[in-house]
Amino acid sequence: MSGRGAARSRSIRSRLVLQLAAVAAILSLAFFLIVRVVADRAAGETQDNILAASATAIADALYSVEGQVALELPYSAISMLGTISEDRVFYRVAAAGETITGYGDLPIAEPQRPGAGPAFSTYDYRGEAVRAVTVMRPVSVGARRLDVAVTVAQTQLGLAAISSRITGIATAIAVGFFLVATALSFWAAQSALAPLDRLTQSVARRGPNDLRDVVTDTPTELVPLMGALNKFIARLRTSLSRSEDLITEAAHRVRTPLATVRAQAEVTHHRLQKPEHRKAMREMIRAIDESSRSAGQLLDHAMVTFRADSQERADLDLAELLRETCERLAPTADLKDIDIVQDIPEGAMPFAGDRVLLQSALHNILDNAIKYSPPDTRITASARAGAQFELSIADNGRGFSASDHDDPTARFSRGSNVADIVGSGLGLTIADEVARNHGGALRIVSEEGEGACVSLLLPAA
Repeated sequence: MSGRGAARSRSIRSRLVLQLAAVAAILSLAFFLIVRVVADRAAGETQDNILAASATAIADALYSVEGQVALELPYSAISMLGTISEDRVFYRVAAAGETITGYGDLPIAEPQRPGAGPAFSTYDYRGEAVRAVTVMRPVSVGARRLDVAVTVAQTQLGLAAISSRITGIATAIAVGFFLVATALSFWAAQSALAPLDRLTQSVARRGPNDLRDVVTDTPTELVPLMGALNKFIARLRTSLSRSEDLITEAAHRVRTPLATVRAQAEVTHHRLQKPEHRKAMREMIRAIDESSRSAGQLLDHAMVTFRADSQERADLDLAELLRETCERLAPTADLKDIDIVQDIPEGAMPFAGDRVLLQSALHNILDNAIKYSPPDTRITASARAGAQFELSIADNGRGFSASDHDDPTARFSRGSNVADIVGSGLGLTIADEVARNHGGALRIVSEEGEGACVSLLLPAA
């Protein structure tokens, strides 16, 4: 299984280079073998030709005198064999099995018949491998015709040296060809995959909310891939649009009926006379409030999660955004006689971000402060600009209990000292995710019984 996984993970570039390098290796080996065979054959044929020429020259020098075969050994016949190498040379001139001159134990190559061409053979002679040639020449001796065999042999040390030199040259050429071909393989693979790299970079450079069709020059082989990619982007674009519509519709359809039910429960509560009935109705109203808040924050969290990957960033004023949030929640604070004090500078605090997400974060932080603050208290909303933007909401509520070890920004995390207050444990989770999606952080400073200060920290540049 691991082997198949490794094969799948190997890049196209490495596979292409390996295949081209393998072809180069095969061609280099074929070149080496061909050169070796051709060189050996050429060297052998050269030696054979010189041996045949030497033997023929000796045969041409044969003559008869006083009924005997005579020979004046031509110097050139032997000296021409020394033009190739310093190998030892042996010769024998024989007729009717008797040696006329030369080495009497030198074997005569077959066939030994008149009219035949030079006969070549290779054998060991006096402890060395020799290449020999025999030339038959008829010589008229008196009234009879005598077939004379002229054999010339030469050791093959020079031939081996020539073959070794040619082998070395062929090896160097083959290795050089392989190295050059391998380097060209890298270049060819890089060039062949350049369109794919350009397509990859074109997609990688896009922002998370850029769902336009990919349009770039590609070779014919990549057209189906680009078409499939554009179809996928179109489906994703449609899916995201439907998801956003669904979240918006769900928020409307969930909150409106719950608000209606709560209003009817309030009216019924005022009409009831018996204490036990009024108590049951108050518990129902509390359950409705908890359901309404949980549903609202779950939908807010879904919206934050959805928009995190497709943020619609725009230039905005953080100070103005904080003021708008305070004004929007002022009526809710007034119901508990809570005063929202705005410590916000008059100057603008420009920032490029997603307005919807930042509004949701500030709304949840301030809403938490109002919810957990006792009546007749004060909440301070402040904004500071420096190395980073700091938007803070400080309240005089219960704060976080020292016995709570859970991260207050974790989903559905609530302090043990606020169990009697309706909540879902998602407010700070939403704010923390918005901060991190904008490259910032959420800072919480709290002392139990003395309130908490939650700050949204965002990068100033």
